Amino acid sequence: MHARIVRRAVRSAAVVAAVTGTLTWAPAATAQPAAPTPSASTASTETPAPDGGHVAITTKDPAGDVLKGASFLLLDAVGQEAGRGKTDAQGKLAIPNLAPGVYRLKETATGSPLHDVVADQDVIVTPGATTPVTITDPFKTAHIQLTAKDDKTSKPLPGATMTIGTGGTTLLTLTTGPNGTASGELPVSSGKQEFWVKEIKAPEGYDIYKPSKTFTAAPAAPVTVTVTNTKTSTTPTSDPTNKTTDKPSGAPATPEDKPSHATPGGPKPTPTDSATLGADSSPASAADDATPKAPAGSLAHTGADATPWILGAAGLLLAGGIGALVAARRRAATESEQDGGGETR
Repeated sequence: MHARIVRRAVRSAAVVAAVTGTLTWAPAATAQPAAPTPSASTASTETPAPDGGHVAITTKDPAGDVLKGASFLLLDAVGQEAGRGKTDAQGKLAIPNLAPGVYRLKETATGSPLHDVVADQDVIVTPGATTPVTITDPFKTAHIQLTAKDDKTSKPLPGATMTIGTGGTTLLTLTTGPNGTASGELPVSSGKQEFWVKEIKAPEGYDIYKPSKTFTAAPAAPVTVTVTNTKTSTTPTSDPTNKTTDKPSGAPATPEDKPSHATPGGPKPTPTDSATLGADSSPASAADDATPKAPAGSLAHTGADATPWILGAAGLLLAGGIGALVAARRRAATESEQDGGGETR
């Protein structure tokens, strides 16, 4: 029985072999694939990873001194942190092994109370290279307060305009307000720096303060500067009420206008008064014509130097009146004698 089953199986195998070909081809094809192994294919298509780049940061201030303890943060193109750290005693910080690309560098602290952080900046990293970055942290500004005062009363003065600068550079222009003060932030480029202040416009009613004042300011420190102004001097004007006016001829003489023989230096009388000092007879009018007159084009004399002329004119008037009176009496006596002699004959 078993032998019969084996013979049938052999015959069946022979029939299959006759129809499909040799039995050894198919198994050989499946056992030895022509395609390369996956490991060999992967190794042939991969490219080597590029070398990373580095960022080297150096921090200092405007005076050239290095800054220790300055903190930095480096962000990649999508805003993810790529590195951070603080500068050492030499003011240096290195951030290594960075993929090539553009990064954003942020300074978060200077490590110094006298310095300010800088603005953010872009840093480009290239394969296998070190990108140097120098950071200069500025000094903090000094707070300045200007005051303008009256030099005598120390009263605050508004409206004073002043410029502040160093060397030949003007840094600030400030004008005092109603309380006589003005304030501002003054840039400082060293640990202690000298500045000048000059007034270019004085308060109303005051002279400008011409000299330049100098002062010293330090970073992050307050400083006060005071300028004093002098009131503008005014020239006194004559009082119109004190002006003397000439009196018209013939006006009544006041007591101080009348001549005084006891005081030769006293005021002189007017010509009308001189004529009145003569006799009340008619010869006084003729004596008026004999009074010396000032030459044409000359000014009349005033004061004590005219007194002798006035006294002389009065004497001439008086002598002329007496002479005329004596002559009139003699003429009358002669005529009387002549009339009497005729009657005797």
